[in-house]
Amino acid sequence: MKEEANEPGAGAKLLIDLGPLVVFFAVNAWRGIFSATAAFMIAIIIAMGISRLRYRHISPMLWFSAVMVLVFGSITLYFHNETFIKLKPTIYYAMIAAVLTFGLFTRRNFLKMLLGTTYPGLNEEGWRLLARNWALFFAVMAAVNEAVWRTTSTDFWIGFKLWGFLPATFLFAIANVPMLARHGMQIGESKEEPPIPPSQ
Repeated sequence: MKEEANEPGAGAKLLIDLGPLVVFFAVNAWRGIFSATAAFMIAIIIAMGISRLRYRHISPMLWFSAVMVLVFGSITLYFHNETFIKLKPTIYYAMIAAVLTFGLFTRRNFLKMLLGTTYPGLNEEGWRLLARNWALFFAVMAAVNEAVWRTTSTDFWIGFKLWGFLPATFLFAIANVPMLARHGMQIGESKEEPPIPPSQ
């Protein structure tokens, strides 16, 4: 018999999505970026295991994040070069922006395919605008990450990830709520959260 997937609550989902990143920040403050990268890789595998065992499901975005972390983390550690882990957010954000943009041009809303039950009542125009907004946002995030890591120290870049990227993502998600409400989203029933976990 096929196991039925359970949907994690908001707190559990936040822990699964952001827990590995918190581990990265904590270990970096203690042992530096290479130890933090290794811890990040282990933590995201643990997060996937918890998601699979507890909720019988690993979200597509967690899979994507894990692949990115494991690939770029492995390269970083193998070459002992922090450039690769700094490049990872740029490529992650750029890939998401490209996929969402491609979907809009080909009339396939990949954001809706991924998050169709997240925003109950949202009409097609609302989904189109949401996908467009996030595509633009992540394109900007990719450019900002490039500018920051290439022109500042490693410590500043890590601090910016914590105090810049994370708040910006959550604030952008909240800023979209009035538009979503105008296009049919049922506010009381919504499971509102950033559509793309900010785990980069």
